[in-house]
Amino acid sequence: MPELSRPQPDGREVPPDDAAAVNALRSAVMRLSRRLKHQRVDESLSPTEMSVLGTLFRCGSATPGELARKEHVQPPSMTRIVAMLEAKGLVRLEPHPDDRRQKVVRQTEQAEAMLEESRRKRNAWLAELASGLDEDEWAKVRAAAPVLEKLAQL
Repeated sequence: MPELSRPQPDGREVPPDDAAAVNALRSAVMRLSRRLKHQRVDESLSPTEMSVLGTLFRCGSATPGELARKEHVQPPSMTRIVAMLEAKGLVRLEPHPDDRRQKVVRQTEQAEAMLEESRRKRNAWLAELASGLDEDEWAKVRAAAPVLEKLAQL
C-alpha cells in the first residue's frame, strides 16, 4: 500500500484519505474552540481582546505594532484594542526603553488574575469533557497535544 502524502499548501490535489482527515480536524477544532470561548470569565472582553492578553502573557510586553503583527490585525485596530484594554485596567502603556516615540504595552496584575481564572475555568471544563474518554482515547489526546500546539504555531 503506497504511503499517503501530507496535504499540500500549494493547491495540489490532496489524497482522499488526507482530505477527510484535514476536514475532520478542521471541523473538530472549530467546534471545540467555539465551545471553549463560552467558558470565559469576563464576558465583556471580545475574543480579540482575550487573545491580545494571552499574547502578552506568553510573549511579554510588546509595542502595539508588534502585537498587531502577532495578532494578524492592522496597527490602527490594535491601537483601538490596546486603548480599550487600558481603559478596563488590563494593560498599561509605558515608555519604550530604546525609542521614545513608541510605547510598550504591559498587562496588569488584574489581567494576569483574570487570565489565570479563565484558564482554570477552561481547563476544568476540558477535564470534565476528557473524563468521558476511555484510557486509549485519553492517551491519544495527550499524544496529539504537542502536535496540535505545533500546528497552532505554524
